[in-house]
Amino acid sequence: MSVIAIPQRRHPQQLTGPGRAPRRPAGTPGPALTVTFTVPLAGESMSPHAFRLLEVVRDLVDRGEGTVTITPTPVAPAEPLALPAAQEPGQIRLSRASRTVTLGGAPVDLTRLEFDLLVFLAENPRRVFTRLQLLGAVWGYEHAVARTVDVHVRRLRAKIGDGVPLVTTVYGIGYRLADDARVELVDA
Repeated sequence: MSVIAIPQRRHPQQLTGPGRAPRRPAGTPGPALTVTFTVPLAGESMSPHAFRLLEVVRDLVDRGEGTVTITPTPVAPAEPLALPAAQEPGQIRLSRASRTVTLGGAPVDLTRLEFDLLVFLAENPRRVFTRLQLLGAVWGYEHAVARTVDVHVRRLRAKIGDGVPLVTTVYGIGYRLADDARVELVDA
């Protein structure tokens, strides 16, 4: 855990003028802002936002405008990680919470609309939807070119692969989830 004390800086216009506090003489300490955050030192790599925050703190300290106090956080004993259930080849797992898709255990990168389309079809198996119904349910509007759905279905099929049954075209009507599609919806 790191505790950072950074003096508050005010815009020069806030320090002078009618009804404003006069400028503080140089060398007089002002109020401080204390920020506490935890930086993981092992495991996953640091997020770009955390890395940028540390760069800003380093710059402030280098200029003498703040201090850093490092307080080690006690490390709890690691709990054994529960391994996810093994996926069979051709099985698609959709996680609503993390918005991730895996195919046979391997991650598949889908766009937001491709993911939403697949979840909608998986939630409504064996039901046929027209392109306009899908535009309304997945896209949230019906005033678009209905062929937009065709493009997204084609891209979704390409990303999942030809050997995996997924979306069936019902000619003259629209689309539905394939009868033999092995799709598992999870909330985790």
